[in-house]
Amino acid sequence: MRVVIAEDNRDLSDAIARVLRQAGHAVDQVFDGIEADEHLAGAGADLLILDMNLPRLSGLEILASLRRRGHLDPVLILTARSGLSDRVAGLDAGADDYMVKPFPMEELLARIRALSRRRSQIAPTVERLGALELDRGSGTLSRDGTVIDLAPRERALFELLFDRVGSVVTKAQIVDTLYGHGAEVEANAVELVVSRLRRKLGDAGAIRTLRGLGYLLERPA
Repeated sequence: MRVVIAEDNRDLSDAIARVLRQAGHAVDQVFDGIEADEHLAGAGADLLILDMNLPRLSGLEILASLRRRGHLDPVLILTARSGLSDRVAGLDAGADDYMVKPFPMEELLARIRALSRRRSQIAPTVERLGALELDRGSGTLSRDGTVIDLAPRERALFELLFDRVGSVVTKAQIVDTLYGHGAEVEANAVELVVSRLRRKLGDAGAIRTLRGLGYLLERPA
């Protein structure tokens, strides 16, 4: 899952990003309101962690702009404001959850997991492709009832290819999904993740390499 952190406290933003990356999420960091609004309008996010008190454009203004554009992805507000009126304003503006600083990272991760499960309920929980069965609610991939053990980035790659089955996915799209928008990674990082995923899927899922274009998950015959 790709998470955008809109937080002007760089130390806090870096700490959150580090924990999320260790949990297998791709992370984009933005540090002021206008930058956040422009980033979300262009690249989007699977989940937004949003500070209320951003410079140049407030969290509530960003949230209102996001919802006006029709984006329904979950938003978790972070703020030092603990008053009831502040919580109500954030939730009424379209936030899905609300945390007051300071907070334990374990609770943040738990709330993100809960929002991710809620997000998966928008689409069918279990989807099939030949012998493969993807349960988005639990994040598991099975072959004929046997769970395939995937690392977080392997699972994220499979979901990206699965969502675009039969279509080419570029290396840039994979980097954005696995590592964050505009991330700089080693030249063979994507190839290594693709290779590990291929090995685990075996003949249940064919991933084609289209040189100069990207990768494609084939539909079963």
